[in-house]
Amino acid sequence: MIDRHPERFEVFGLVAGRRAPEHRARFLVQAGDPDADARIAELVTHPECDLVLVAIPGARALAPTLQALEAHKRVALATKEVLVMAGDLVMALAGPDQIRPVDSEHSAIWQCLWGEQLESVARLLLTASGGPFWARPDLDLDQVTVEQALDHPRWPIGPKVTVDSATLMNKGLKVIEAHHLFVVALDRVEVVVHPQSVVHSMVEFVDGSIKAQLGNPDMRLPIAVALAFPQRLPGAVAPTPLDRLGSLDFQPFDPLRFPSVGLARQAAAAGGPVPAVLNAANEEAVLAFLEGELGFKGIVGLVESALGAHRGGGASLQEILDADRWAREYVRSNMGSLTR
Repeated sequence: MIDRHPERFEVFGLVAGRRAPEHRARFLVQAGDPDADARIAELVTHPECDLVLVAIPGARALAPTLQALEAHKRVALATKEVLVMAGDLVMALAGPDQIRPVDSEHSAIWQCLWGEQLESVARLLLTASGGPFWARPDLDLDQVTVEQALDHPRWPIGPKVTVDSATLMNKGLKVIEAHHLFVVALDRVEVVVHPQSVVHSMVEFVDGSIKAQLGNPDMRLPIAVALAFPQRLPGAVAPTPLDRLGSLDFQPFDPLRFPSVGLARQAAAAGGPVPAVLNAANEEAVLAFLEGELGFKGIVGLVESALGAHRGGGASLQEILDADRWAREYVRSNMGSLTR
């Protein structure tokens, strides 16, 4: 994307893993650097940095995002955990249009809201593929294997996100994200199962009309939208051939078979550090499942147990990070109670 539009974009800095990135950057931070956190902070607040694309996975993305916002940088946010863990804290720092969503569902809602007034919004409708088990109501979820959970019906993604798709916890986390990002009450953010994954999300307005953003699943589009806003980049992705789409199905979400979304709503309603507990407990439980130490239904069971055991507290950055650590320790210590 950036290479195709050198007249518009220049990579100033990159945060990479141990493998050196192919793209040249004037400022490079790699995993394993002894002063990586300090160098990331320097990068995201540097006077020559205009926009920060946040895609560091998990809780590590929170501090750099807050630093970038405090430095009045535009932030293209791909890491949902930032708003899940600390939505109130993050949004209190963000000015109008300072955060640009990169998640496909939230990018779709953002695009549907361009030119609209928040008072006109009745509901946000997040679409979900349903994961590998939605269309298999006969399947006993107690017997799900790792291989089955990683068999996503639509596209290959990383193992953690794929398991979150199977439990539908990913939609629970994205309900919280949408609640904060678009300042819409939790009970007005709903999940709709859309197996074809062509409609990326929708907005229903008070007059009964619905706007939807459609397209082939391709993350290059929401990235391009976030980079170029308020303009659009020509040819960011191939056009969607409408004559080949076939039927588009929408089905109600089943909260009893997949209780993760309800847990996410409860955590968000509780506020403070509780959503951070939800997120961290889920990350640790998913890791245990992938390593064969926990059954599939035990993932959500341990998350629910952690939420019930946590005593709540304040919503400062330190308290949120403390809650994150507590939840991870709780899950590791209580693994034996829900091994299957």
